[in-house]
Amino acid sequence: MKIATFNINNVNRRLPNLLDWLDEAHPDVVCLQELKAADDAFPHEALKEAGYDAVWKGQRTWNGVAILSRIGEPVLTRTILPGDRSDIQSRYIEAAVNGVLVASIYAPNGNPQPGPKFDYKLGWLSRLARHATALRRTGAPVVLAGDFNVAPTDLDIYPTRSWDDDALIQPESRAAFRTLLGRSWTDAIRHRHGGDRIYTFWDYKRQRWPRDAGLRLDHLLLSPNLRDRLTDAGVDRDVRGRDGASDHAPAWVTLDA
Repeated sequence: MKIATFNINNVNRRLPNLLDWLDEAHPDVVCLQELKAADDAFPHEALKEAGYDAVWKGQRTWNGVAILSRIGEPVLTRTILPGDRSDIQSRYIEAAVNGVLVASIYAPNGNPQPGPKFDYKLGWLSRLARHATALRRTGAPVVLAGDFNVAPTDLDIYPTRSWDDDALIQPESRAAFRTLLGRSWTDAIRHRHGGDRIYTFWDYKRQRWPRDAGLRLDHLLLSPNLRDRLTDAGVDRDVRGRDGASDHAPAWVTLDA
């Protein structure tokens, strides 16, 4: 079972890129983020023609998350992250697919920091950690996949000081990610690749893609009962270099049945 996450950065604008990658990579399940499309503008018919059923929670202009599946229709279980009824941003969706509970996550960026956007980011990640614990305690196999907007360590960002004030690498952001992981969840890409520098995001500015000046912001976290089923994990980085590409590349895991 191959599960991928892809911050598509406008699903309609980059639909050709998405369809090409789906045809090449054949992921069984895909978590999409940053749809930048209202619910009624989500391209479900084009994805259905490509062999994928979908559930989604859109939002006009910004945000938006989805889960695609080619191995059975996703059974929607949740479209909001619990813990704050006033939060109307479309950043979380959850569905059961082929016996695995999958969440597509688009955590807040948090810039500028300090300030209310950074406070929202930290509060959101704290809510995610509490919900992740609740999911783990159900005993279900769970994959938390998405753009967490955190580069967890210095290994997850190219050597530079230019991002020192950015919310993505602040000590509080990294501490929130460590709290989420705790002793139970497995960061699949780091587990598979150890100390290798692997990136999933290259900003459009300052020639960061040609310079390989990237960050690892997109993660797939596995519940304890999936750790031994992990057979591989990686990033399809070449997708980032194509015409009209998102500034993120797809990341993925494969799990034994």
